[in-house]
Amino acid sequence: MPHRNPKRILLKFSGEALLGSADYGIDPAVLGQVAREVIEVAALGIQVGLVIGGGNIFRGAGLANKGMDRATADQMGMLATVMNALAFQDALEKLSAKVRVMSAVKINAVCEDYIRRRAIRHLEKGRIVIFAGGTGNPFFTTDSAAALRAIEINADLLLKATKVDGLYTSDPFKDPTATRYDTCTFGEVLAHNLQVMDTTAIALCRDHRMPLRIYDMTRAGALTGIVQGESIGTLVTP
Repeated sequence: MPHRNPKRILLKFSGEALLGSADYGIDPAVLGQVAREVIEVAALGIQVGLVIGGGNIFRGAGLANKGMDRATADQMGMLATVMNALAFQDALEKLSAKVRVMSAVKINAVCEDYIRRRAIRHLEKGRIVIFAGGTGNPFFTTDSAAALRAIEINADLLLKATKVDGLYTSDPFKDPTATRYDTCTFGEVLAHNLQVMDTTAIALCRDHRMPLRIYDMTRAGALTGIVQGESIGTLVTP
């Protein structure tokens, strides 16, 4: 079972979450709101790692579907995650947080290369660590990167920030009869094709017994409530 009060978490949110009301790019208001919540959690002594998608700038799979070479498209998507990570670093530092961006794609003119032991050391020193560049390989999503990093840094809990208040039997925006799970297993997620994260990410979490909680990032105080032991959203366990 997961820690009721985790000491180290990995937070994943999509690039689209940074859009706010915009059609493209980053909404500074959304960025600031998420930054304040992350700092509030870090102030409790929780070690925080983050993985941010790049879909607000560029989605590799989308262009690959239109004919671009998939590996090239995914590499462009990885660079988009670096841009989002740098923007989030700036937002956090403006609030006096200590932050490191570590990229799986070598781009050390603007951020550190990802090295697992160094990342853990940053976390132990109380720095917020943003993991950019996905896994560093094409054909893998940032969901898979989040699951992988959570396992590598020995996180107590992986958190997936969404725009709904948990995991549903189907898309609640399209199906008014959809019901929410309070808890479920990774086996149920895979068996019922509940599309909260991609299959690779779910399988990684299942195989390494990494608990996953899905929650509504627009709910004020939700992240703080979760790390303090409140049952918010949906908990997925082995």
